[in-house]
Amino acid sequence: MEFELSLISVSLLVVAGFLAGFINTIAGGGSMLTLPAFMILGLPADIANATNRVGILLQSLAGMRGFHKEGKLAPATIVPTLLPALTGALFGSLLASYLPVTWLKPTLLATMLGMAAIMLIKPSVVAPPEGTAAFTLRERPAAAIGLFVAGFYGGFIQAGVGFLLIAAVAGGLRYDLVRANALKVAITAALTVIALVVFIARDQVMWVPGLVMAVGTVVGASISVKFAIRVPQVVLKWVLFVMVLITCGAAYFS
Repeated sequence: MEFELSLISVSLLVVAGFLAGFINTIAGGGSMLTLPAFMILGLPADIANATNRVGILLQSLAGMRGFHKEGKLAPATIVPTLLPALTGALFGSLLASYLPVTWLKPTLLATMLGMAAIMLIKPSVVAPPEGTAAFTLRERPAAAIGLFVAGFYGGFIQAGVGFLLIAAVAGGLRYDLVRANALKVAITAALTVIALVVFIARDQVMWVPGLVMAVGTVVGASISVKFAIRVPQVVLKWVLFVMVLITCGAAYFS
């Protein structure tokens, strides 16, 4: 499949990428902008889903760098969380590369509705009260289940995976939202590598539009880190909740 660059297509991809990079770094659901942008330009849903991972990977690396510079991401916290998340991502991406694309929408909608319900009924799951002590995965091994599920979902569809990772990290390990977001982008980077390997092997990634989009996602992610560090936790919580609702609506009407 060929892709022709034009001023309009480049502008659409970069702007959608910027907004998605900003949103994904502090909450999630940015792929609800990037996937439609790819499909508007003629990419089939499965190719758009695979190509989207290029920008996701580069924005995650930019987010990791920003959070680490701000002292909110300790490398020692990353490695223990990767095994369950990466295992889930491998199975999820393999499933996504073979299942009909009609499975994507109902999976996304059901997941986002569940996330919205959790935030309304028990908001402390994704926003622990200030002063809550954080745990390691060794101290809370059950959190590995949440990380596996989030990884599986991320490998399968990507859109909205940030919400599940925040729930797994903040809910299972009791990280505050800033540090949960920092660890989230690190895990996202790793599981996206797994997904990309699968999609590249299946020849489903279009590099030109993917890299053009990535220009925007990297800039958006870098700015988003500074925003996340400086605003109160309650603002991040409401941004997260609003983005879950928007993602629900976008999944329903798409």
